Formats: sequence, C-alpha cells, structure tokens
Amino acid sequence: MPPVPVNATPVTEPGAESPAQVLAAYHAHQGMTGRGNSAFTTAARSFLRRWPTVQAWAEEPLRVQLAANTSTHPFITFLLVTGRLHPDWQYLVHRKFSSLWRDLPGTVIGADIEEFITAAHTVGYSERVASAMASQVMARILFATGKRLHEVTHDDFDALTVAGAARQQATGRTWRHYRAAATATKTVLYHHGILPALPEPWQQRQPFTRRVAGVPEPMHSILVRYLQHKSVTCKPTTVSGLATRLAHFGTVVAAIDPVATPATLTRTGHIEPWMHALTRAENTKSGGVLSRAEQARRILAVANFLREISEWDWPEAPARTLMYASDNPRLPHPLPRFLPPDADRRLTQALHDSPNRLPADALLLQRACGLRIGELLDLEMDAVIDIPGAGSWLKVPLGKLDTERMVPIDPDILTLLDRITTTRSPGRPIRHPRTGRPADFLFTAHGRRLGQNSLRRELDRAASVAGMPHITPHQLRHTYATALINAGVSLQALMAILGHVSAEMSLRYGRLFDTTIRDEYERALDLAKTRIGSLPQPTAPKPAEPQPDWRATATIKTALAGGHCLRAPAQGPCAHANICEHCPSFHPDPDDIPTLTRQRETATALANDATTRGWDAETERHLRLITRINTLIQHAATRPHAM
Repeated sequence: MPPVPVNATPVTEPGAESPAQVLAAYHAHQGMTGRGNSAFTTAARSFLRRWPTVQAWAEEPLRVQLAANTSTHPFITFLLVTGRLHPDWQYLVHRKFSSLWRDLPGTVIGADIEEFITAAHTVGYSERVASAMASQVMARILFATGKRLHEVTHDDFDALTVAGAARQQATGRTWRHYRAAATATKTVLYHHGILPALPEPWQQRQPFTRRVAGVPEPMHSILVRYLQHKSVTCKPTTVSGLATRLAHFGTVVAAIDPVATPATLTRTGHIEPWMHALTRAENTKSGGVLSRAEQARRILAVANFLREISEWDWPEAPARTLMYASDNPRLPHPLPRFLPPDADRRLTQALHDSPNRLPADALLLQRACGLRIGELLDLEMDAVIDIPGAGSWLKVPLGKLDTERMVPIDPDILTLLDRITTTRSPGRPIRHPRTGRPADFLFTAHGRRLGQNSLRRELDRAASVAGMPHITPHQLRHTYATALINAGVSLQALMAILGHVSAEMSLRYGRLFDTTIRDEYERALDLAKTRIGSLPQPTAPKPAEPQPDWRATATIKTALAGGHCLRAPAQGPCAHANICEHCPSFHPDPDDIPTLTRQRETATALANDATTRGWDAETERHLRLITRINTLIQHAATRPHAM
C-alpha cells in the first residue's frame, strides 16, 4: 500500500480513504514525530471502528466528542493537522491542544502556522505571543474551515467569536483572553496582506440607547434623538461626554417627575433640585464628588440642550428660558501645572533609560515639541519637513482645535525621530479614524496605532523611577511652554508653536514668570538694600557704621549733577541717563564749573568700577560723559559770569 501523504488537504475526497489507509498515515505521522505507542494505536483502531468515515465523528454531540480519552486525543489532533477532520466550532473552543506543536511539522497547516508566526514577528510580537495567537486562534480557524492561510476571511473570525461567547455563557469561563488574541491575529493578517481591513477594537462605545438607559420614557427618546443629532456636527468624544452629562440630568429629573419632558420642566420644580444634586453627585472615577469644573460642564450641557431644541422648534421644547448665565459656578483659574527644572531633568533621564522604547520616545517627543497627546499619536511618517535656509519643521496634524501648525525642531529632535522610525512596527497603512483615508502613522506597535493608555502607563512608570508623584502627559506640554516663556519667547510665537487660537490661552503661561514684575522686584529690593540700611534695634544703639560708598555697589550707576541714579543690573542703564548733559541746548555758567568737576570725578570713578567688573558697555558710557563734561567746562570758562 503506498503511503498516504501527510497533507492538510487529502488528495482524495473526504470519506474516500479506508480506515486502513488512515491508520497507515497515522503510523507514518507517529514515526515522524517519535510519539507512537500501543495505547495510541489501540485508541485509533477503536475510533476507526466506530467512525470509519472520520468526518462522521464531527456530527456527534459535543458531550461525545469531549468524552475522548487522552490516548485518543493524539489521533484526533493528527486528523485535524492533516485536514482529514473539520469539527464543529464548539469542540474547538472547548478542547485544549497542548501537544499541537509536535504534530505540526511536515503538514501544510504547519507551514501556514509557521508563515503566520513569521508575519507576527514582523509587526513586533514576541515568539511567545506569536505562538500563543497561532495555537489559540489561527490553528482553530484552519481546523474548522479547512482553508489555507491566504483564504481566511473576517467571517471565519466572527464564527469563532460566536462560539467563544456561547462557551462563556454555558460554562462561565471567560472568552476575553481569546477575544483579544483574535483581534491581534486579524491585525497580523491585515499587515500580511490577507485581510482587507484592520479589525475594529472589541471595546466599542455603547449606543445612545444604552448610555441613557436609566432615563425612562418619554425623556429617554428625546435625549437619544438629541445625541444622534449632535453626532452629525460634533466629535464622537464630545457627544460621549454629552451622553454622560445628560444621562445624569435625566435620571435626577425622572426621580422627581417620571413622566417629565423638557416642555413640562419648571425652574423651581426640576432645574434647581437637579443643580443642587450636582453638588453631591459622585465622581465615578475618583469616588469623590464632582469638581466645580465638571459641575459647570454639566450645567452648560443641559442649558445647551434646552436652548437648542427650542431653536430647532422641537415640540418637546420648553416654553420659556429655564437656565441663565448666572447658573454657572465661578471657576478657579489655576496656573498651568509645569514640572520644575530638576523634576523635568529626572523624568527625562528616566524616559531615556526606559526599556519600553516606543512609548518612552513618544513622551520625549511630546516634551520636546509641546504637543497634545492626540496630536502626538496622529503624527504621520511624513510629518518632518525640511526647508532650505529655514531648518526642519514638524507638521502637527489637526488636533483639539481643528487647526494644523508647524513647530520648529532641532537636530536632537531629528535624531529622536530617526530612532522612533526604527522602533515602530512596519506594515500597511492604517485607516485614519477621522478621515477614513489610509495613513502611515508614526507611532505603531504590533500593527496598530499606539494608544493613549500605553503612554500613560509608561509615564507613570518613569515618574515612579524618578521619585515623582503621578503626572499627566499634558504636563509635558505645560513644561515645554514654561521653558519657552522663561527663555523670553514672544506671545505671538508662543501662540503659533502651541496652536492657541486666542492670546488669553497663551497668557496663562505669561503669568507664571512675568519678567516685568521680576525686574521691578529686583530694582526695589536692590534700592532698599542700598539705601535703607539696617533696621533700628530695640536694644541700646550701636555706634553708627559708615555707609557703603554708592559708587562701589554692584548696580548700574549714573553720576548726575545733583545726585546719582542706581538700577539693578537686569534693568540696564536708564534711557534718560545724563540726557541733559548730552543735550546741545544745555549751557552751564562759570559758577557751575565746580559742580561739573565733581561730576567728572565721580564719572571717572564709575568708569574704573565698570572696568573692574568687566562691564565694557558701562565703561564706554561713563567715558562719553567725561568727554562731554570736559567740553562743557571749556565752554563755561569762556562765558561771562551772570550779573
């Protein structure tokens, strides 16, 4: 008898092989894998006596299939890997295949599995994770369908998901792990060119009917219709926030009046009790009460809801205005939460030393360019633009305010971007969630876009290493803006770099370190230290100490005919210093020569002091005054005395 090929798709039609031929093929497979024994052979003969056509076994109830003993399992696995058996999905999701890897070599399914694992490595999965996806998901799909790897479709994964969900409902054993593995497997097949599109994330936003499920009719239908209308003009995240805030409003109002509609609401009977309930509402994330900012957002959401359905002339709209501007609580205006320089350096070092290169480099890029987290993750591979004579720029995509902008970058940032491009996972372009067009995103891991949660986890890890409390990615943007303000960047440049549409947004950073306030403080402090001297003591007075010579103080000093001027070094010389002496209309008399002589002597001492301190510009200023005074003294000596 010629040997039967060990193949995922038998050369004969199903059922055409005799039991003897199947048994001979099994013996050949055992010889190749080195796993044969008499117990396995006896179990195979018993199986073939009961089901001479092996596919008939797949028609048996699940309890019969699962009753196979451990000696029969190797024979069933042989039938699966050689394509002689295609059981129901229920059996495949209940059965574990612990010895699968020893049975795959030499089979076509084994070749397909090896190709899949190689593709998984390409998009960044480790050997362990790639093998888990292959055994948990890919092998089961090939067993059930009898297809080759390149013939698999999204429908095959849907069938696996249905079977997994049914197993979870029947046994209580969760399907979550396998569901995540199936999503990752579909991602690998997309980048391998087999599936036409990336899978949708398994965690989808709940429909509006469920988001406001706690609100009874008739308010329930009105809120759902309003949210559907807003989804046409607003971003999904915006509408999701509206759903949360309106659901709370509807729930509180329904507790007061179960059949209430906007048309039947009253100020004292519904609106004011709801606003009072806001002050006690629980923050589901922190466990505390809602912040005043969130209370204000909920009041605004309800006010807009009532106003807009009135503008749209809905029959359910209220007959009169129920909410007013005075209902909004007064909000605090905290300064931006930037990181102090020392903390900034420690965090940057922790990110540089991170083992998680891609999310760490993403955070370093955010700190270096002041990007919002959404803008950062929306960057594409062609974001860097080199302009001859103007350097390199980073094109920041549409972000929170739906505006694009260009941010200047230096060679260090270009080096960081080069490292990111070598760390990211390659693959086919990914559909942009906002536009639907294929986009080659800069931050991709395991064939999918890097998520915000990955960045937040890495930031928490780095902050812990740096000995810092919890910080948020947006604080890196605040730190970047603060550094620019400290470096003296103009308000207009700061607005352009940060993508602000109003000066008020950028002025928040200007209030952090106002240089005018600092200059005035230093000037006043220096004058106080120079002129006031020590305060009186309650004890017996000590002998008066000589006051320090003002000409030796570390200030910007100006000799005047009738006194002197002192300014802090940060202020520089006064723009009006010695303006009279240098004015061509200034004419001293012979009686003024002694005063001019004393002023010249003082200016000479100030010039020597400035030279000692290395203040070359100050030395030149005093020398110019000395030259001018010499000229004035000569002119005064030739004038007659005043009568």
